Amino acid sequence: MSKLTRTLAVLAASLVFTPAVLAQTPPPPPQPGPEHAKLKEMEGAWDCVMKMGDMESKATAIYKSDLGGFWITSEFQGDFGGMKFTGRGLDGYDPMKKKYVGVWVDSMSPGAMVSEGTYDAAGKVLTMTGEGAGQDGKPAKYKMTTEHKDKDHFVFSMYMIGPDGKEVPAFTIDYRRRK
Repeated sequence: MSKLTRTLAVLAASLVFTPAVLAQTPPPPPQPGPEHAKLKEMEGAWDCVMKMGDMESKATAIYKSDLGGFWITSEFQGDFGGMKFTGRGLDGYDPMKKKYVGVWVDSMSPGAMVSEGTYDAAGKVLTMTGEGAGQDGKPAKYKMTTEHKDKDHFVFSMYMIGPDGKEVPAFTIDYRRRK
């Protein structure tokens, strides 16, 4: 078969099949589900109290639903041990994994923390595990819990996971919705 014959055959097939393909109604785009609605409940401005050992400091956080309602972005600003601290998060729900997923970056670490997890059966406590750079710059494992007390109050807790698998409390942040 010559090159011209092959080209004409492909062109003819395209003319025959293209109208049929174009006539099909494309599937509707995905829509945010109930898991995304759960994240959207955090949207708003929050006043925070961060506790790490004996230290306590104040901070603020802004959560916004973004990217078609599939993701919630967060911006956290405060003072951490006398140093200015800024962090940003991107959280969503991955229907393929059937897990909540998140990425966190901040002004005290050169690397990103990537995490995933699930809510408890009551939908009150989100538990996520992740990996990122530790204080020494080496890979570290973390566990985070977000406990929803009510629509205007939640508590975030961070734990370091040691090589032996034991969890060591790192800090807590008490979030109160700004009125």
